[in-house]
Amino acid sequence: MYEQLKNKSLFNMDETIARDIFQDVTFPWEVLSLIKDFIPVLGESLSLEEYEHPEETVWIAKSASIAPTASISGPCIIGKHTEVRPGAFIRGNAIVGENCVVGNSTELKNVILFNNVQVPHYNYVGDSILGYKSHMGAGSITSNVKSDKTKVTIRYEGDVIATGLKKMGAILGNYVEVGCNSVLNPGTVIGSNTNIYPLSSVRGFIPKGSIYKGEGKVVQKII
Repeated sequence: MYEQLKNKSLFNMDETIARDIFQDVTFPWEVLSLIKDFIPVLGESLSLEEYEHPEETVWIAKSASIAPTASISGPCIIGKHTEVRPGAFIRGNAIVGENCVVGNSTELKNVILFNNVQVPHYNYVGDSILGYKSHMGAGSITSNVKSDKTKVTIRYEGDVIATGLKKMGAILGNYVEVGCNSVLNPGTVIGSNTNIYPLSSVRGFIPKGSIYKGEGKVVQKII
């Protein structure tokens, strides 16, 4: 049941240092509450030849490029060859993969970014998971709290799935492209290889291989 929402359908587990966190769970939102405690365990297993350990719960790959004006709080791991640009704000519970870009004025909180993810300009990504080679256009954000402060649910093919979470942003599968200035509302799940038009307000489940043009306007890509 709900096959397209499962971790195995959304992500390439060979493209994250955090693959072990997914082993005993089925759905991605089940991972979000595990990130904080998982980071110190994973961090202690990292090679000090490859990673700096500047604070008790912070590990940064020596090959990563970190701007002097970036702010990084633990628990946090930043992977090899990743670029963290000026003004970035990583405020804890963040696992950033290899070859990623965390851009100017981008804020991360309680997230997993798979390898080669780009959040390069004015993005907020909170309580979310971004799959391999996903990209968020300038100004696009994940909204992680409902306006009425009730627990987040996911709309999937007519069903409403309870997550049990008060905070959940978006789940992006591999190769998702989010257009500029889009808002991904709480509980959004986007399947792999899907494109979101700029200025979109997205909620619920968007199937893999789609183009999201607006609410009720989702078409399959022509291959």
